Amino acid sequence: MNGNSATPAVRVAGFTLLELLVAMAIFALVGVMSLGGLNAVLGQQDIASRQLQRLQQVQRAIRIMATDFSQLNPRMVRDQLGSGLESPLMAECRAEGLVCFSRDGWRNPFWRQPRGTLQRVRYRLEDGKIIREHWHAMDITLSDEPRREVLLDKVTALEVEFLDRQGELQSVWPPDQT
Repeated sequence: MNGNSATPAVRVAGFTLLELLVAMAIFALVGVMSLGGLNAVLGQQDIASRQLQRLQQVQRAIRIMATDFSQLNPRMVRDQLGSGLESPLMAECRAEGLVCFSRDGWRNPFWRQPRGTLQRVRYRLEDGKIIREHWHAMDITLSDEPRREVLLDKVTALEVEFLDRQGELQSVWPPDQT
């Protein structure tokens, strides 16, 4: 072998610093865009979750009200002083209620304790909340306190109308106050 022969230069394959910086910038840009998309999806999930919770609250309130109104009972009740009778269904009852009525079908889970199946119910709109009140006795006295349940909040208005025998909607019930 001859000492004059030069060995071929071996070139090492790799990336230059500029190529690495460009690749890292592209990777960072894709990461930032992905994070923005992920945040948008999580925000939409939160909004959808709150809307679903509100829908469940509305459905529950409507279900309770539909059950109450579907079980109306024609039983008259004594007024709070015990001197007269109140209609089984009244609009604007006792000055603060939207509607009061007698209903049937009140289950007794404590079957060993005697209790009737009729219930007096009142719906009110108070501070943007639909409130359902009921009493354990049909003939209410001044000392009887109702059981209260908030059915729905963030309510701006609630109107109750009644369909009479002629098919006309009435805002007052009973229509002739008899």
